[in-house]
Amino acid sequence: MARKALIVLALAALSGAAWWFTRTPEFALVPNVDRNVLLVTIDTLRADALGAYGGRATTPNLDRLAARGAKFDFAHAHAVVTLASHASILSGRYPYEHGIRDNTGYRFPQTTPTIATLLKAQGFATGAFVGGFPLDHRFGLNVGFDTYDDNLAVPGTPGLSAVALAEAGERERRADAVVASALSWIGQQPGKWFTWAHVYDPHAPYAAPPEWAAKFPSDPYLAEVSYTDFALGVLFDRLATLPRSTLVIVTADHGEGLGDHGELTHSLFAYESTLHVPMIIAEVGGSQTAVPGGVTVTSPVRHVDILPTVLEAVTAPAATGIAGASLRELIASRTGADRPSYFEAMSANLARGWAPLRGVLVGRDKFIDLPIAELYDLQADTKELRNIVATENTRGQVLLNTLKSFNVAPPGKPQAETADTVEALRSLGYIGGGAAALREKYTEADDPKKLIELEQTMTSAMTAFRGGKVDEAIAMYKSVIARRADTEDAYRKLALVYWRTGRPADAISTLEAALRAGVTQSEVKIKLGEYLAQSGQPAKAIQLLSSFAGDDPDALIALGNAYQMSGRSADAIRTFQHLIAVDPKSAVGYQNIGVSQLQAKDFVNAEASLRKALAVDGSLPDAFNALGALFAQTKRPNDAIDSWKRAVTIDGSSFDAMYNLIGALAQSGRIDEARVYADQFIRTAPPSMQADIAAVRRMVGR
Repeated sequence: MARKALIVLALAALSGAAWWFTRTPEFALVPNVDRNVLLVTIDTLRADALGAYGGRATTPNLDRLAARGAKFDFAHAHAVVTLASHASILSGRYPYEHGIRDNTGYRFPQTTPTIATLLKAQGFATGAFVGGFPLDHRFGLNVGFDTYDDNLAVPGTPGLSAVALAEAGERERRADAVVASALSWIGQQPGKWFTWAHVYDPHAPYAAPPEWAAKFPSDPYLAEVSYTDFALGVLFDRLATLPRSTLVIVTADHGEGLGDHGELTHSLFAYESTLHVPMIIAEVGGSQTAVPGGVTVTSPVRHVDILPTVLEAVTAPAATGIAGASLRELIASRTGADRPSYFEAMSANLARGWAPLRGVLVGRDKFIDLPIAELYDLQADTKELRNIVATENTRGQVLLNTLKSFNVAPPGKPQAETADTVEALRSLGYIGGGAAALREKYTEADDPKKLIELEQTMTSAMTAFRGGKVDEAIAMYKSVIARRADTEDAYRKLALVYWRTGRPADAISTLEAALRAGVTQSEVKIKLGEYLAQSGQPAKAIQLLSSFAGDDPDALIALGNAYQMSGRSADAIRTFQHLIAVDPKSAVGYQNIGVSQLQAKDFVNAEASLRKALAVDGSLPDAFNALGALFAQTKRPNDAIDSWKRAVTIDGSSFDAMYNLIGALAQSGRIDEARVYADQFIRTAPPSMQADIAAVRRMVGR
């Protein structure tokens, strides 16, 4: 009997051993000098949208990645706009350390080490493939990359400038195009590589491909997230076939408000809807014999931890002077020392003069330093609905002291941006572009929580205007100005409504009122100068613009144009030459010199200047339009027609070029061609061009 019992125990022990030896190993981050590294950043992705995080989006590819790697449930960004957040991801530094505090007016320091520069020094080929304009190479994140593919032009429109893209509505490229470009580059690399793939699709406006939009007819944001996952699946599947393993890190730069706390998109607040991000680390491909089981880490982690994690994973020397720490041990143990995290939202402070938002996370406690301070216990209140700062004074003071320990520097003054950069970012919903007057002290009246209704009203006003409800839009913009007289973009947008609806006097008086109210952004003066010049008051425009233009490229362009409109060609040329001295790559400068020379009948030099402009930027419709006029005046009708066609192809709303083209075709007897362009002109020209529309009809006998 005893012998039988021993046998049973022995069999049980063997059975247990068999289970131990056959179970799936858990994911661990094992250092390996010979591995590829892929960083995927998904723009504007809320953590709670993904299936792996309990969300409703269809995300099987990211869910599978989480199921075989490490999923971090409490990861946070340090900024809630694209450029600043990516700068922290790539550098391992907080925004006040790398200096980028908004999407507009800042450049990444070229001497600051990044994942790309550090891995390049270790023999990695480095390639970046971005899907949205806020990461254009002009902002500096291309440092360290052998290839930095930020070409957002749609197929068939190569080399479009930012202005042309803005007019075409193109500020991003779809995730499948980013993936295709990344895979093409990866396929050409003989050795190990570091690839950063940035996909922009979940960013507003939400416009998923039709088949995905149909799956989420009432939630276009989730449609975008689901499509993005589908596109990334092609990339992950390809990496799984490579002989060298690839470490994959997936995160988001920030989330999306979607109405939480009154914020529809992002940039104003730093609640969890925009600050809490997904983070997944996994390994695919190579000689793995079994797919590891996933692990879930609930301890706090931060974007600044990504760089040191990557360096340890490839056995590269640790970076010095950075805020983050490697996640390797945390993945192994699931718990570790607390990682306090700094965060900020500076866009409204820099662009509108609202109070700056700074905060700190310690464990599950979150403190937001504003005139009306906020403290949340995220363990008990995940939606941040109960501000407990008044009842938890000691707790709040401890967190405030922790925030002070970060030694946060105030934002430097944003540099002036070119008009095309500002237009590009505004077309994506960002409010930057001007520099509001910053103050040492802010009151409760400056708190973003008190002012969110203004942002909502501004959004509603733009929607009303686009829907043809002009009077409603005007009333809403006026209500914003009445409540907060320093809201620069309310004046500017109200003036634009007046201008586009044929009320130039009201547009001018609106901008003049902004200046009287103390609005300091130079763009208001520039726009006022443009409106004055274009409404037949160039002398007044010259007086205004010449008083402050200095070396401001946009002001110089407006001033030079005002000189042109007043017939002062020599002064216009002198002004544009100053512009080129300030910015030698200013295609607009060469273009406008050419226009001034054409106006003075200096055809030889005008042609040379216009061709130089197009050599710098081959997508300037105005340069082609002017070149067409030059050819027409110098008896080269076929060349004129070709130039005007180029202008119209680049910009379908280049009505001057289209009008000239229709007339030239009709005079050349090419009436059928003329009618094609005439139909387009009649269909798309604004109501203010009724006289031109009638003239076009007469040209082609419509």
